[in-house]
Amino acid sequence: MGKYWNDFRTNVKEAAVYVATMVKWIAFAALVGVLGGILGSVFHIGVELVTEFRAEHMWLLYLLPVGGVLVALLYRLMGTEGESTNAVIEAVHSGREIPPRLLPAIFFGTIISHLFGASVGREGAALQIGGNLGVHTGKLLRLDDKDRRLATLCGMSALFSALFGTPLAASLFSLEVISVGTFYYAGLVPCMVAALTAFGVSVFFGIAPTRYFVAAPLFDGALLCRVAFLAVLCALLSIVFCKAMHISDHAAKHFFKNPLLRAAVGGAIIILLTLLVGSYDYNGGGMNIIAASFNGEAKPLAFLWKILFTAVSLGFGFKGGEVVPTFFVGATFGCVIGGVLGIPVGFAAAIGLVAVFCGAVNCPIASILLSVELFGAEGILYFALACSISYVLSGYCGLYSSQTILYSKLKAEFINVRTK
Repeated sequence: MGKYWNDFRTNVKEAAVYVATMVKWIAFAALVGVLGGILGSVFHIGVELVTEFRAEHMWLLYLLPVGGVLVALLYRLMGTEGESTNAVIEAVHSGREIPPRLLPAIFFGTIISHLFGASVGREGAALQIGGNLGVHTGKLLRLDDKDRRLATLCGMSALFSALFGTPLAASLFSLEVISVGTFYYAGLVPCMVAALTAFGVSVFFGIAPTRYFVAAPLFDGALLCRVAFLAVLCALLSIVFCKAMHISDHAAKHFFKNPLLRAAVGGAIIILLTLLVGSYDYNGGGMNIIAASFNGEAKPLAFLWKILFTAVSLGFGFKGGEVVPTFFVGATFGCVIGGVLGIPVGFAAAIGLVAVFCGAVNCPIASILLSVELFGAEGILYFALACSISYVLSGYCGLYSSQTILYSKLKAEFINVRTK
């Protein structure tokens, strides 16, 4: 009888630990979700306002070198020079401290960059803002080192979800992007709660989730083969995109040691490129161009121009993110190539958006879920195939140099390498 009583008490104690842990993380994630939803909504509204203001006053583009200097001065003032999304990834890997001043630096640096027309996104900035919010909220509440790493993931999920309105993809992306090949499953509930809470807050503030209507074709073997070929091309394009980002960053730092001069030169180059192409399509995030791609409207070389504009903008010191530019590149490329391959151009643009994104960030599961949240579940078999192919054929390239790929893409083998 005593044995059964002891077993019962042991089971009750174990159950209490699970319950207490669940309650702790739900409460913490809800708090981070509320804070992240508010901060993400303010950030979203700020980016939208300055984008609209620039559209009405395009002469602001010619002050882009001044904007670059302002961003560089802001980072110098905050003591965050050289900090990026890689710092957030390292915080999860190794518990590295994220400077709290990175939050206002990336927040206002991104706003300034959008105001003057740098070719940057916003979700990459959201990962930095969210990670910073999560880890320092955890620190304030005296979470230990391991828990603060999960807190960082909570914040990343919350901000990504608030900005883009894709809580499922936001949750899985945060868990998947850190170490490809394994999930921090302990973070699944916290990240999901944080993302859903932040999404609810953003909806409360009137921020509509990003959704596109793209008709998905019925299942067809021949079309599946054409989509597979498009995915191969998207994988190659994702490599070009990543290499362009890295080369521009290294070249800018090599030739222009002073961050202020570097940013001013980068702004001047963007002005010259804009005059060369005779269009403002590549300044800012380009969400309008992405939407137009789903209607079959894309210039033949738009994806190449966007790569160049974004590489210069981010490489020379402007702040923002790489995610929306990958959407732009993938959607415009898919729109152009889809017609050649005999794929409906709107659907090809959707495939291109998700496949290039997947190849660049090495997150196939999150990319498949992103396709469902953006375009609906009708074409999930096509999207899943495209993401799988793009993931494998993009090799070990990636946007984030701190990202690790734990398992080989070619065989069941542990490799633990950094992306390049």
